[in-house]
Amino acid sequence: MLELLTYPFMQRALLAAVLVGITAPAVGIYLVQRRQAIMGDGIGHVALTGVALGFLTGTNPVWTAVAVSALGAVLMELIRWYGKTRGDLALAMLFYGGMAGGVLLINLSPNGSNANLTTYLFGSITTVSRQDVVVISLLAGFVMLITLGLRRQLFAVCQDEEFARVTGLPVRTLNLLLAVTAAVTVTVAMRVVGLLLVSALMVVPVAAAQQATRGFAMTLALAVSIGVVVTLSGTVFSFYENVPPGASIVVLAIGVFAVITALAAPLAKSRARRAAAAEERCTLRDDVLV
Repeated sequence: MLELLTYPFMQRALLAAVLVGITAPAVGIYLVQRRQAIMGDGIGHVALTGVALGFLTGTNPVWTAVAVSALGAVLMELIRWYGKTRGDLALAMLFYGGMAGGVLLINLSPNGSNANLTTYLFGSITTVSRQDVVVISLLAGFVMLITLGLRRQLFAVCQDEEFARVTGLPVRTLNLLLAVTAAVTVTVAMRVVGLLLVSALMVVPVAAAQQATRGFAMTLALAVSIGVVVTLSGTVFSFYENVPPGASIVVLAIGVFAVITALAAPLAKSRARRAAAAEERCTLRDDVLV
């Protein structure tokens, strides 16, 4: 196990995995609260165009993916506000257009190929460079600054937009900021999990944590813990078994969700029975006193 740390590329991959495991659930908890769990998947489609644009222009694909996916996330928010009945159609065109644009641009690039896109679609532990680690660290720092520094405001907006607006919060600005933060998170995770699977890492750890905890803070802490465990475990497993890390991480996350759900259901029923019994005792006592 320790021999992994003797390989520089695995040191970089494990560090990137930790950052992804922290940031994805930290953003995902707000998306789940807003019932927009699929948003990360849509941003991933759009980010593919940004990756291909990076190859075409000879710049770092991570930065171009950040710019394009952030623009796509803002467009998604605008569609959500103004799209009304045509919103679903507009979003579908945006998602499919992002995927098609990525394939088209990568084939126009003199140094790109569909094989280059595969590493971004499904993740690749061997291609995380030192420069990628620096970029991912900077972006992860931005994500955590927003998700933790504005957690009260973001939670209020995700819980009830109308109430948040009445209290004076800049709802539209916060919504746009959350959308951009989700886009940044997608680009942080694409080297480890892959663009097609990043949405699962945003959602599944949060869904698992919700089965066992109550309250925003505890759910966030447990979701991040699950995210770190599954990203590290999946990355290590992919190294030994030579399988895509994104698939390993997501399968592990779903396995953790299944285990927690199986354990939490009997505990919830037991708590409900105890609460009912306590209420019944209180009622009997009140009747006796009367």
